[in-house]
This record gives sequence, C-alpha cells and structure tokens, in this order.
Amino acid sequence: MSRPALQLTDQQMRDFIVNGYVKVKTDFPPSFHENVYEQLDAMFEHTGNLGNNVLPLIPEMQEIFDHPVVHGAMQGVLGSDYVMHPHRYCHHNPEGSDGQGFHKDTYEGDEQIRRHRCRWTMAFYYPQDVTEDMGPTAVLPGSQYYETGESAHEQPDLSLCGEAGTVTIVHYDLWHRATPNRSDKKRYMVKFLFSRLGEPQTPAWKSDTANWHNGEAPEHPEMWESLWDWYYGKQNGTANGISRAEVDALIGTLDNDNERERLNAAYRLGRVGAAAVPSLKQALHGKSDAIRNYAGYALSLTGAPAVPTLIDALQAANDSARGTAAYALADMGKTAQEAMPALTRAAQDASEWVRRHATEALGLIGQQVSEEMDLSETVQVLTNGLHDDYYWIRDNAARSLAKLGTLAEPAIPTLIEQLEDENRYVRFHAALALKQIKTPEAQDALFNHLFASRWCTLTTRGTPY
Repeated sequence: MSRPALQLTDQQMRDFIVNGYVKVKTDFPPSFHENVYEQLDAMFEHTGNLGNNVLPLIPEMQEIFDHPVVHGAMQGVLGSDYVMHPHRYCHHNPEGSDGQGFHKDTYEGDEQIRRHRCRWTMAFYYPQDVTEDMGPTAVLPGSQYYETGESAHEQPDLSLCGEAGTVTIVHYDLWHRATPNRSDKKRYMVKFLFSRLGEPQTPAWKSDTANWHNGEAPEHPEMWESLWDWYYGKQNGTANGISRAEVDALIGTLDNDNERERLNAAYRLGRVGAAAVPSLKQALHGKSDAIRNYAGYALSLTGAPAVPTLIDALQAANDSARGTAAYALADMGKTAQEAMPALTRAAQDASEWVRRHATEALGLIGQQVSEEMDLSETVQVLTNGLHDDYYWIRDNAARSLAKLGTLAEPAIPTLIEQLEDENRYVRFHAALALKQIKTPEAQDALFNHLFASRWCTLTTRGTPY
C-alpha cells in the first residue's frame, strides 16, 4: 500500500457504534469507475452475474479497498489485521425495479450468529453516481442490534446515495435493502465481506480520549459505552452499586415485550457486577431461550465474576444453556482464560450448537492467551473439528486455527486436506489458516494449491490458449 491509512476519528467511531455504518469516498479519477462499470455491464451481458468471481474478473476493484481512506476505515471497525472474505456479489438494480424488503444477511459459511461486537462487515461500492431515484441501498441506522423487524423499523430509513467511488462500510447485522429504481438507469453496487482476525487491544483509529462521550440522546447508554470499551481493549466488568430490588426489576425486564428495553436491561445488568450473577444464573438455566440469550449478554459483560457460573453451565443438561454459556465466554476474551479447558471439552459436545460456539471461543480466547497457556490440546480439538459433519463448524474450526497462527502448525496436514472441502468458505479459511501459520511447509502447500486452482480471467471460448 503506497500511502498510509487515513484513520477514523473518535466521532466517526462513535457514529459507527451508534448507527452501524461509515461512508467514505475514494479519489480515483472518474475513468477508473467507468471502467469497472463497463466491465460489470459486459459480465451481465456475456456470462451473467459471476458472484464470488467478480473480483477475479475485475481485479482493479481491489484498489478500492487498498485505498487509504477505505483501508483506514476498515481498520477502525475491524482492527489492523482484518481479512477480505471470499464472498462478494454485484447487486444489479434495473430500471423500474420494486426494490427489496429490509433484511439482515445470513453469514456466508456459518449459521446465522448475531453478535453486537463487530467482527464482520459488509462494504457497498458504487462504480457510478447513484441518486435517490436510482434505487440506492438503504439502511435503518442503529438497527444492527435488533432481531425483530418491529424494532428495526422504528429507525429512520436512510438511502445511501453517493458519487462513483463511494464505499459504505456497515456492521454485518445492519438491516438494509435495495430501494425501488424509479429512474431510466441501471444501478450497480458491488458488495464485499470482511472479517476481524484479532480482538481489540488498543484503538485502531485516531483517538483522542479513552472515554465514551456521545451528545445524542442516550437510547442505549450502557450498550454503546460497553462497545466503545471493547474497541478500546478494556476488560469486561464494571461494578456499580445497585439494590436487590433493582436487580429483580431488571431481570423481569428481560421478558419485556419491547426489545429495546430488554437490551437496555441486559446491558445494565452486565454493568452491575457480581451482585447480579445469582439472578442471571437463574435466568440462564430457566425455560425461556429468549431470556437466556439476554442473560448471556449480561453475564458476558459482567466479566470475571461470571466466569465460574458460565463454566458450570457448560455441563448443564439443557443444550441451549450450554450453548449460551459458550457464546458468552467467547465474547469475554482473555477474561475467560480459565474456561479454556472446559471450552475445549465443549468443542466436542454432542450438540452442534454447543460445538459451534465453543469452537469459535477457542479462537477468540486462545489467540489472547497463547503465550500463557499450553494450547496443544485445543489445537488438536480444532483440527478434529475440520472433519465435523456440519460445514459451519468446520468453517469456525478453520477460522479459529487461523487466529492461533503459528500454534496451529500441527493442523497443517488436515488443513491441506480441507483445501478441497465441499464448502467453498471452509476451503478459504483453511487457506487462511495456512497463511497465518507461516511455516515453509504451510506456505508451500498454500502456493501449490493457489497455482493449481488459479482462474485465468483472459481465457474465454474465443481465446482458449
């Protein structure tokens, strides 16, 4: 990259935490985007939408994401070692279209796992000027934290218009849609996915203060501040004085019909500290999956005082309780270090959901404690996970091995096998793990695979040689 990244500011990061998107614009000449547009036109005319192969077809688009302003923004929200996911797609919104309904995307290569902490983003790139009547992508700002359409639609509908070269980076869970195209022009938007490799340790943007300051109405004060703290690398856990009656009232709110109030109650409970753990433990082992999920958010934010409770829950008879415990421990990061042996066992659980969450946790926590713990058994369990019957567990196992880097060296033979997995995203993350391991054996295997599987964009039926 020839120019240094242009980092986001504190205010831009606050806006991203609250609203779930940041819009930037590259400074390439109009001819650059015109060339991309023309190649997209030719693709649709001659072959149709090539989906994931749109980048190999038009490799110039990589320059968009190498641009300092885009690279800097992506670093801010995903950390300095983020990676471009292999899924990308050109969204064609033709003249006269009716658009789409608002939705959240499913995760490519994984089941639909939602986390408030931003570990995945999408980037929307416009290769032409897009005005309101051309059917731009629209978002519901702040809706990334909501599971229900009812809550999401209380947010304002915002169309992401922009000149050619505009890139909007969004939290993967943000509700969005293509709006109706009322113009006489087709509209292209190329969507790319990115994921975080490392958990935050320090701000990856140009920060002037470690404290959360937000002048907007405090709709979700504890949640927003906890996310800011996570981005800053601060450990979980805040002990605030609160009465037993207040804890009981907040626990009751976890069953409220209003999703916003449930979220606020969960994050408020998470900032209470040890005093709320007994009540949250009861909720974790209760009969309601919905309440259990919010209890998981709260226990994860509680930090160290909740770790023993969550470790115990990994042995619960209820599959959902075990899965929620693994999910909550994963979000704690290094705070949950003592849970690594229990999570290593949970990654071999009979329930695929428990295995999925525990497998992810081993990567998220393991990468932060690798200098303090012997992770050889963890690496072996993750290596075994590469053969799981469920592709989304294999995908998480490969991603976790990538996060462990050089420690994953014993997994090399199995990772090489998974370069031919039946799922395209497992193949990618197996390749990524080999890249992160960095040994000569891993690099040779990776290069041999890439040279053999390389797709030549110049070869067509008319030019086969």
